[in-house]
Amino acid sequence: MDGALLSLMALSRVPMVGPVLGRILVSYCGSPEAVFRQSLPQLSRIPQIGEIIARNLRDPSVHREAEQEWRTLEKEGIRAISYLDPAYPSRLRHFEESPLLLYVRGQPNLQADRTVGVIGTRTPTAQGKIFTEELVRGLKPYGVLVVSGMAHGVDSYAHHAALQESLPTIGILGHGFHTLYPAAHRHLASRMSGDSGLLTEFSWNTRPDKENFPMRNRVIAAMSDALVVVESREKGGSMITAEFANRFNKDVFAVPGRIQDPCSRGCNLLIKSHKAHLIESTEDLALFMRWDPVNDLAGRTAQGRLFHDLEEDEEKMVQLLRENPEWLIDDLGFRLRMTPGNVSALLLRMEFKGIVHTLPGKRYALAPGVSIPG
Repeated sequence: MDGALLSLMALSRVPMVGPVLGRILVSYCGSPEAVFRQSLPQLSRIPQIGEIIARNLRDPSVHREAEQEWRTLEKEGIRAISYLDPAYPSRLRHFEESPLLLYVRGQPNLQADRTVGVIGTRTPTAQGKIFTEELVRGLKPYGVLVVSGMAHGVDSYAHHAALQESLPTIGILGHGFHTLYPAAHRHLASRMSGDSGLLTEFSWNTRPDKENFPMRNRVIAAMSDALVVVESREKGGSMITAEFANRFNKDVFAVPGRIQDPCSRGCNLLIKSHKAHLIESTEDLALFMRWDPVNDLAGRTAQGRLFHDLEEDEEKMVQLLRENPEWLIDDLGFRLRMTPGNVSALLLRMEFKGIVHTLPGKRYALAPGVSIPG
């Protein structure tokens, strides 16, 4: 058994310890294993921990339960990925409240170049169902990973449409893998294998309790480059997910509807309050996200591989991107001694040339496959 991973599984079972406190403990102690080697006084002195949590950390039952769960996960073919693992999704990594652990069934690409979250009401109209299916069908040329929450309604239509189009899709669960909610989606879940799959932050026996689903929604938001709300009432899970996406600086889109239709009130409110862009088709989404079809992108990348005549500022940018695989735009501007407007214009120009690749959170990297002679 992997000691660090097992210790994180034990840590996630400690009452009153969530992702934020878990990171604080690991940071102060030096490693997940070291957390459980500290004395009560040492633990109590760590900021935000105190005596009650320190005593919870000394409970040996969390290790027994973690070891039992480890054996279950191995038997069921489920991977556990910690936030310390390079395989942990980069889209989640930089949020302090992101899960300490993820449990994954299937082999989805958690670092997919493009992801679109598709969410909405559990009781969509016929138009909502049709739009969801057409939206996902239209995403196929863009090579995206479709993210949703395995719920009835829009979520399930999005997953089904992705599978129908041979697009990878990942369902984010609000419970552990011991069960599946709703149970009616067992067949759908069984089809989500290969480059599709299921993901949860909850341990094996966690039930689908009401309080888990807002936590599930934040993962959907964080994993999505673009989040599309197809139909929603003014309150509910889709609106919570849209709020998370706005907080995470993701691009949110909403499908407008009739003002008398309860299923459209949430979408109309998001658009009216400038928390979502109005969307009527997949083309609207691709245009806003500046996405080309993957075949066009491949052609541009090939040109990038052969691109020799870089301008002076482009050469400096490439050198920085070689030093570090990902950069925030502000850091690039500081290192290059350029104004925000100038560095943005430079990055846009290099993206059009197929040299630079935009990542979530205003981060940039060399485009996949680009190799420019030094």
